[in-house]
Amino acid sequence: MGLSDAELDAVRAIERTDGADDDLDAFFNGADQARPVRTVRVEPFLIARHPLTVAQVRHWLPEYEDGFAESDAGTARIEGDLDDLLGALPFRLPSEAEWEYAARAGTTTLTFRGDGRPEEDQVLDDFADEDRTAAAENAFGLAAMGSANEICADVWIPRFTNAPADARPRTGDGPRVVRGGGGDLSPWQGCDEWLLLLSATRLQLQDFTAVRPAAPLPTSQGT
Repeated sequence: MGLSDAELDAVRAIERTDGADDDLDAFFNGADQARPVRTVRVEPFLIARHPLTVAQVRHWLPEYEDGFAESDAGTARIEGDLDDLLGALPFRLPSEAEWEYAARAGTTTLTFRGDGRPEEDQVLDDFADEDRTAAAENAFGLAAMGSANEICADVWIPRFTNAPADARPRTGDGPRVVRGGGGDLSPWQGCDEWLLLLSATRLQLQDFTAVRPAAPLPTSQGT
């Protein structure tokens, strides 16, 4: 996991061909937060096809109100209800290693679609249209990876300092890691929001977040 030299070169190529809206100095200056590339052992796990929708959150929090989504099928952006939701869910958050593994779906490119600049029409916030949802799936059948800023189980730690060799989350005090976020700035303002769709992009939680539940892979008794 992590932002590779090849991925950095791919971003530079986009910048050289005027594919960026501005110079990308800020991105390159902050790239070390997603480096170095490291090998992580990821045990089998289950993860939701897409982030929880408003309707799904209301299953556990009936009084939940959302000021961002345009429909009950839209991605729920959780603010003050986050602790209540996590306490009610019978699932866990993915670690950021699990999230990146799921987002990449076996690829090593900027996104699962390749090294080209992602476009805004790749952002998916509403799952009422099954055809559109299916078209947004990666090779693992997961939709909208990178669209919303999705919270992970890990506490924010710069770079991957003292990260374990497996996919366990890093714990401690402070804000959690979020991955993605391209849809949270839609419609795009021309500030290179596409960088938030990259599989390796990692930030710390600020105001609101989406939740994509995960769970251990069930095993048969005695195995």
